[in-house]
Amino acid sequence: MTIRNSAKAIIISGEGKILLTKNQDNEGYFYLFPGGGQEHGETIPQALVRECVEEIGQEVAMGELLHIRDYIGKNHEHASFDFDVHQVEYYFLCNLIDDRDHTKIPTNPDSHQVGVEWLPIHDLLQYRIYPKELRKCIIQHVNNQKSPIYLGDVN
Repeated sequence: MTIRNSAKAIIISGEGKILLTKNQDNEGYFYLFPGGGQEHGETIPQALVRECVEEIGQEVAMGELLHIRDYIGKNHEHASFDFDVHQVEYYFLCNLIDDRDHTKIPTNPDSHQVGVEWLPIHDLLQYRIYPKELRKCIIQHVNNQKSPIYLGDVN
């Protein structure tokens, strides 16, 4: 088994909202941070930009690294889907290159993805967002409170 790197974007608007991919499974809607796996020969910033174009239809400018998370599939609630996966996820604060154009569409959305949505940060705990632990960290970040960089193998 190999360990895969993944670059994820945390995109926060000036209006106190966060941009996430909207997905659907048999339990209903859930939300994920845009981004994904690094390909061979690709840098983390290149992977982040490519994945954001694929999932949200927008290029991003990568900023500060906020969090690192291990995802070991067998330890999580949807383990039957990705039991053998071990992924290290890097979460970067990002800005949209062109935040005025909302007509762009994802070029290669994930299989469960049904859209893209801006969610109010003050309501994050009410949504099914993965990883769940990151909801608290985002709220702490916008309130200028410290949160850990390394989150561990959290859900």
